Amino acid sequence: MKVYFKSTYTYKIYRMLLQVAGSLIERLGMIVMYGIEFFKGLKNKPTTFKEFMYQCYRFSFTSLPITLSIVGMTSIIVAMQVAGEMVKQGGGNYVGMLIAILMVREEAAIMAGFAIISMIGSSMASELATMKVTDQIDAIKVLKVNPVHYLFTPRILAGTFMMPVVVIISSLVGIAGGAVASNLVSGLTFKAYFDSVWFGLNMHDLRVCIMKAFAFGFVITLISCSFGMQAKDGAKGVGYATTKAVVWSFVAIVIVDLIFAAACFY
Repeated sequence: MKVYFKSTYTYKIYRMLLQVAGSLIERLGMIVMYGIEFFKGLKNKPTTFKEFMYQCYRFSFTSLPITLSIVGMTSIIVAMQVAGEMVKQGGGNYVGMLIAILMVREEAAIMAGFAIISMIGSSMASELATMKVTDQIDAIKVLKVNPVHYLFTPRILAGTFMMPVVVIISSLVGIAGGAVASNLVSGLTFKAYFDSVWFGLNMHDLRVCIMKAFAFGFVITLISCSFGMQAKDGAKGVGYATTKAVVWSFVAIVIVDLIFAAACFY
């Protein structure tokens, strides 16, 4: 009977789900352990200011063109869909408020996070994965340097502190793009649009936006570096680690965004 049960699809599905759950817990534990190791190393100043500034430049300025393009186009598309109908229904005074709340609360942070993951997170993961499979990480250990402190610290700090800058700039571009699109589509004046923005936004929205950006920057860089550090099996392993880093980062920032939405707006 036991042999028969193990040959059924029910048992096979059960084993597959068990393996998936085990792998999920293992990877979450790995990320948490690297995060703890990162915080332990902060007191030792394991990186140079020059390396930190380079990572800040890489995280912010090199990613701004694609980030602003995505956020700006998203804002324009939403304004084109919404502004005309709202003006027809007499709700023109609420268009700016709607676009601004959408940008500041959700769209700018999420779209900026996706752009950062695609461009910078994948780059960090592949960089550390290449170092891992070519034994450069082992060489760092031979020199009695903790590779987590030395490699993670500048990247995670840069991501954590620069992500709010990227999100704030993206929010401004998104609001401005919505103003232009609303004016072209419905004839809504810039004064009416920005009066609505000023009326609709409040400091609570801005605080949540900035806190969320800090969290996104930390999560993206930690996950990307963690999966890069776990790479193995040569070039194939580098691609696998990079893919896993991108997928996990996408899922992680959506979960973090859900937590912020539930905690701060409900």
